[in-house]
Amino acid sequence: MSALEFLDTNVLVYSYDIAHRSKQEIAQNLVRRALAGDIVTSTQVLGEFAATLLHKVVPRVGPAELIVIMDALGPIPIVATDADMVRRAVEVQGRFGLHFYDSLIVAAAERAGCERIWSEDLNSEQKYFGISVQNPF
Repeated sequence: MSALEFLDTNVLVYSYDIAHRSKQEIAQNLVRRALAGDIVTSTQVLGEFAATLLHKVVPRVGPAELIVIMDALGPIPIVATDADMVRRAVEVQGRFGLHFYDSLIVAAAERAGCERIWSEDLNSEQKYFGISVQNPF
C-alpha cells in the first residue's frame, strides 16, 4: 500500500456540491479512495464539512440528509483532534504562518503519517514537515 493521503474539507464539499460539476467528479474519485481506506481525514474536516452543507451550499442540505451522508462517509479513517494536536497546530502556525485551522489540517496529516494533503485552500506544491500539498482541481 502506498503512503496515506489526507482530504481537506473543500474536497468533501465539492463531492456533494452540484454547483461545481467539473470539480465534483474529481472530488468523488478522491472520496471513493478514502472510503477504501487509502485516504484519511479528521474530525475537524468532518465538522467543517457538516457546517458547510448545512449553511453554505445551495441548495442547503437538511439535518436528516446530512446524517445519511455522514453515515455513508463512516468508513473513511479519521484522525481525532486532541490537546497534543492543538499544540502541534500552534507550532505549525508559528513556523509556516498558516491560519490556525489550516495548521490543524497539517498536524492531523502529520499524525496519520500522510505524505500528501489534497486541498484547494493550502498552497499547492508547498511542503509542511515533509507533507506535500496538492490541489486536485
